[in-house]
Amino acid sequence: MSVLEKYARRVGMTDEAWKRHANPWSVWTRFAAIPLMMLAIWSRTWIGWWALAPVALVVVWLVVNPHAFPPVERPESWAAKGIYGEKMWLLDRALVAGDHRKVQRLLVAVGLAGFALLIWGLVALEVWPAVFGASLVVLGQLWRIDRLGQLYERHRPA
Repeated sequence: MSVLEKYARRVGMTDEAWKRHANPWSVWTRFAAIPLMMLAIWSRTWIGWWALAPVALVVVWLVVNPHAFPPVERPESWAAKGIYGEKMWLLDRALVAGDHRKVQRLLVAVGLAGFALLIWGLVALEVWPAVFGASLVVLGQLWRIDRLGQLYERHRPA
């Protein structure tokens, strides 16, 4: 069992949770949480330790989010196909061909570089690395969802 599979199980990603997480509202509101988390962390300059309250709210939302929306039984939207593809990928890594694996690794690297810039910007209170880093995170994740949606299209059940 991979680390990602263990994590998914630990946070309660049952079949029902995956169907709920495939709801486009779940996907897009998770993306919306990125600037909210940035603002919550940045707010430490204005409200000091009270900034932990909005940070905690965003964290709670990110934990609740995959369970909060109605389930998607038959994925038709771009976001739903991507999430169903992610589940397929977690269950059977062999579904991802060699070239797709390289692209997935590249997208993870882009996301990690963006995350590092984002953290640097938030720690140093510098706008450009925070915004650029968040943009790289979002770009990498959107592209990754798109690739996983293609995986779902290729291997979906009849």
